[in-house]
Amino acid sequence: MMNTELVAPVVRSNALERFNALVALFKLRIVALLLFAGTAGAFLAARGWAGWTPLVSMTLTGGFAAMGASALNEYVERAADAQMRRTRRRPLVNGVITRAGWVPLVAGAMILIPTLVALPFNPALSFFSALGAVIYAGVYSVWLKPRTVLNIVIGGFAGTCAVLSGGAAAGNWAEPDVIVLGLLVFLWTPAHFWSLAMMYREDYARVGVPMLPVRASMRQSALWVTLHAAATGVAVFAIGILIAAGWLYWLPIMLLTGALLWRCARLIAEPTSVRARSLFLASNAYLAAILLLICLEGVR
Repeated sequence: MMNTELVAPVVRSNALERFNALVALFKLRIVALLLFAGTAGAFLAARGWAGWTPLVSMTLTGGFAAMGASALNEYVERAADAQMRRTRRRPLVNGVITRAGWVPLVAGAMILIPTLVALPFNPALSFFSALGAVIYAGVYSVWLKPRTVLNIVIGGFAGTCAVLSGGAAAGNWAEPDVIVLGLLVFLWTPAHFWSLAMMYREDYARVGVPMLPVRASMRQSALWVTLHAAATGVAVFAIGILIAAGWLYWLPIMLLTGALLWRCARLIAEPTSVRARSLFLASNAYLAAILLLICLEGVR
């Protein structure tokens, strides 16, 4: 007779494992941050609350496209992922997903179907959602990443497309402050990712991916990270001027930007993996805080 007390935990464990595998495959944490950037873009375009319809349409169109592009990225890089400490637990590597043939088909459909559905109603939203997916899955993952140290610099346009998708959903992607927010995300991306690459420098060298810390010294990499972080801070201040922000925006911005640059200075002085990790985590929190402040400023 089957012991139901043993079966239930096993079933729950398998279900949780599959769920976590899908979270990792579609990079839902990264997609959530991209959608947050799109939401801030929509708030800027609408000069306040953008409304539920634009936000839902942006979330569905841009979210599925970003998830599909993320899955394609993992499918393309699965051989290299198996050799890297950072990525060897991804589901296409660790055996949780054993048959990977369905991944490019499903991922392609996740990009194609929502963008085609949105095309008659909002061509700009459809275009930027599709463009972001093409840049990340094709231009960055397939073409640039294995070939040039500028891979993540150009790949940062995928994040810019997320912002422009939000602006397009709200009907005004060409608003100057939306463009500047897109520039902010573009400038932030290399600082964020190069910090991560400094932590896993040996990994990228092992698989032959020319990330900046592989081609440059750790201190040189820290200087480039700082340059991009400082440029990001300039864009943050430019947005504050464009939206005529109040103290609710300016006070946290000055504190957060100062803290980020202080971590950059520490990284230059001591360019170690520990310092790089600290800056990597701080850069994530920094962008999330900036996006939240933009949204709050829009509804004050």
